[in-house]
Amino acid sequence: MKAGIDLIHFATSDFYLGLDLYAKEKQQDVNKYLIGIGQEKMSIAPPDEDIVTLSAKAAEPILQQIDRQKITAVLFATESGVDQSKSAGAFVHSLLMLPNRCRVIELKHACYAGAAALQMAVNMVKVNPKEQVLVIAADIARYDLDTSGEATQGCGAVAMLIRENPRILEIEQGSGYYTEDVMDFWRPNHRETALVDGKYSTKVYLNSLKQAWIHFTEETGRTFADIDQFCYHIPFTKMAEKAHKQLIKINQVEQAESLTLKQIRPSQIYNRVIGNSYSASLFVGFCSLLDHTNGLDHQRISFFSYGSGCVAEFFTGIIQPGYQAQLMKSNHQQQIEKRQALSYSQYLTFYHQTEPNLQNIVFPEYHAGPYRLTGIQDHKRCYQKTQG
Repeated sequence: MKAGIDLIHFATSDFYLGLDLYAKEKQQDVNKYLIGIGQEKMSIAPPDEDIVTLSAKAAEPILQQIDRQKITAVLFATESGVDQSKSAGAFVHSLLMLPNRCRVIELKHACYAGAAALQMAVNMVKVNPKEQVLVIAADIARYDLDTSGEATQGCGAVAMLIRENPRILEIEQGSGYYTEDVMDFWRPNHRETALVDGKYSTKVYLNSLKQAWIHFTEETGRTFADIDQFCYHIPFTKMAEKAHKQLIKINQVEQAESLTLKQIRPSQIYNRVIGNSYSASLFVGFCSLLDHTNGLDHQRISFFSYGSGCVAEFFTGIIQPGYQAQLMKSNHQQQIEKRQALSYSQYLTFYHQTEPNLQNIVFPEYHAGPYRLTGIQDHKRCYQKTQG
């Protein structure tokens, strides 16, 4: 039985900070960002936007096309949790008016959790074809000011409907995976921002790719030549190029640079102007591939998910014929184009107001919706649907 992604849609915030402005403020060469890490902009969430509102915004266009009362589970992947106990998915479940006969759970392992949720959902459908699972991967990437990670910040949420006979992507059986206890990136409970050893993390990422790939080939018998397009977790856009060249080297493939770029460039376009979205990043890249490449019918797409700490997985899927009729390309591109540019002082205002340690607060209305975090009352997060 086929199972996989039937519909997919992503959302990002209404604001961005240009790295040209950022570089000027820091008195640095802008090419350090445009060329060095391959980033142009980073989406910045205002105080009244969080992973819950981003996720509801990502999922609603999917639910408008189906009977939402048939959703049987919400698997919510994030490392930007809003509560140490309650799943962020429970808030989303309420905002989206999903049925009570529905399971909701939050998954976490750095940037890997979205892939874990997808695989879990696929297996749920294969066990019971009646299942229609909403997988959501959402994060707001934040680092300390004036650190190397600051320029890679971003935010986004990707919602995917997983069911039998999917219209976009069938997930294939067999994957390669790898786990190792390392401290390349972590965020203790007492911190709002992560700690990261960037150079070490890149090294671990590439080793994890190698190990997951070797396992993948052993499990499936597939080769580099069997794959048409490659999607990677993208903490910064240039990382996908490093990863793909590593995979080419591992497989001792000789091919033109133009072909190498063709295999990954379409998946990088959105990330370049959104920034890192942690668990959502790999699937923002997949949306970018779908929206910027024609004629993918029947092609095999590979996915490499990496979560610091670390867990990695390499798996593949087959694009279904007629997939383009299900895409929401114009919605994705309009979101990006309509974002408002922030001044550096506005960026700092947003940065310092995010996640206040206050019992009671009401947030000004920074963005138009369709969902807002209106405030915190008696330690309880308050959300509002502002449109529809």
